[in-house]
Amino acid sequence: MQLTMFTDYGLRSLMYLASRPDQLCSVGEIAQRYGISRNHLVKVVHRLAQLGYIASTKGKGGGIRLACDPKEVRLGDLIEELEPNMHIVECFDRDTNSCLIIDACRLKRYLHEATRSFLDNLNQHTLADAAGNRAIFKALNEIRPS
Repeated sequence: MQLTMFTDYGLRSLMYLASRPDQLCSVGEIAQRYGISRNHLVKVVHRLAQLGYIASTKGKGGGIRLACDPKEVRLGDLIEELEPNMHIVECFDRDTNSCLIIDACRLKRYLHEATRSFLDNLNQHTLADAAGNRAIFKALNEIRPS
């Protein structure tokens, strides 16, 4: 299983914001710190704002910040909201499935159970847990200064 870059960037952005609870940040700042595409990150941040994870202020002195308590954001739920689907095999999608053994195959059930276990396991952890090691963000600032 592999998460999309969209989800990866979303998780990293929220972790970055969680590490700076009293600061407004910019998309450009986050993109620069991680060395990722600002244009792609704009789309990710927009979606996170739509979902209520990020609040943004426009204009001079504006920026983005977390709009929620990171202790309340379960990682599995967040990933489910950001991923376009969790179809790890073709047969998970009824519209595009062309597998000829679908009616007799047990693998789909096992993979579905594994996916559910993956998300359930992640739901035992929060955004606060993931962003808890502030030293990594301090190091990130030293590696890529503004």
